[in-house]
This record gives sequence, structure tokens and C-alpha cells, in this order.
Amino acid sequence: MFRLSKKSDYALMAMKHIAMHDTVDSMSAREIAGQFDIPLELMAKVLQKLTRRGLLISQKGTRGGYHLARPAEKISVGDVIQAIDGPVTVTACSPQIDTCDQYSKCNVRDPLWRVKDRIVDTLHTFTISELASNSDTESLAPMLVSPRSSSARI
Repeated sequence: MFRLSKKSDYALMAMKHIAMHDTVDSMSAREIAGQFDIPLELMAKVLQKLTRRGLLISQKGTRGGYHLARPAEKISVGDVIQAIDGPVTVTACSPQIDTCDQYSKCNVRDPLWRVKDRIVDTLHTFTISELASNSDTESLAPMLVSPRSSSARI
């Protein structure tokens, strides 16, 4: 099962919140954590990681806080997830790790890597701007529909 970590959830919530309030100078970690009832220390760590990865800019001082490092249209959901959790994987093996006993005989490894590539492509085509828009589910739905069946979803 492909599943985001809680930290990625929190990072996406924070990025959406910041994008929706882009007219405000900066949003503090305390404001964001309070808005979503997330422990302040955890939110601060998530925001710091997003800052280190170049997705947010941090400003110190009394009017300090966080704001997007670039327009929300230029930041993808995939960028945020990879900044927090690292590369997306769907199998225990990868082209760099061939320590599995079944690696040379595995008949699903390559197809599953293609599935992972499609997931990553989808995550990188959905932006924080779209996440922050009122029509979240409407804009994501076409990306999740399989070309073969209108009911198939990732």
C-alpha cells in the first residue's frame, strides 16, 4: 500500500495553508501548528526541513515566519513528499539495491518500478496551487483515472 507519512501529511497541510494565505507576510510555526492541532515541535521540524530543501523561506524576528520560496504553481506535491520522506518506493528493491534473493528471478520488479514512476509523475504534476484551490478533488481526479477504465484508480 502506498501511504504518506504523517510528516508528509503535515508538510502538505502547512504548504497549502501558507499558499492560501500568501498575502500575509509570513506564517509562524506556532500559527500553523495551532490551526491544525499539531505539536509545535513537530511542525517546526517539518517546516525547517522544507526550508532546507528550498521549498520555504524562513524569516527570523518578531514578524518572522515562513513563506513559499517560489510561486505555489511551481511547487509540486511530489516536491514536498520527497523533501520530507525521500524518494517514493513501492518495492523493497531498487536498481541501486540488488540484495534480494529473488532479484535476478523476480518477474514483477520492473513492472512495479513502472507503477512507481507513474505515481511519482502524478505527484509531480499536481501543484500546491491546485491543492490550495477550492476544486482539489476535481483537479486531481483526471490524473487518477486509468486510460483503460474510468473506474480504475492508483
